[in-house]
Amino acid sequence: MIPLSHYLIVSAVLFSIGTTGVFLRRNLITVLLSIEIMLNAVNLSFIAFGRTHGTVDGQIIVFFVMTVAAAEAAVGLAIVISLFRHRESLNPDAFTALRW
Repeated sequence: MIPLSHYLIVSAVLFSIGTTGVFLRRNLITVLLSIEIMLNAVNLSFIAFGRTHGTVDGQIIVFFVMTVAAAEAAVGLAIVISLFRHRESLNPDAFTALRW
């Protein structure tokens, strides 16, 4: 049986990869993918804790997080497509003004 600490280390590595992607990348689609990696790291932690405690609570929470992540990805991608049609760029620095 794999100990809980191994799952948490993998989860922390995934979360730091996602955080690095959010802060260092200059493409909105890559930023959205990095946020998804961060959500999957949290999901892994929930599953690991649920497995350690012998309950299905972690799996239930992950189900809801995955539902929210799917909605976030759909809405985020729609916003990115709309921004690209107006500005012809996916660089986040191009979207500093709050008007079209």
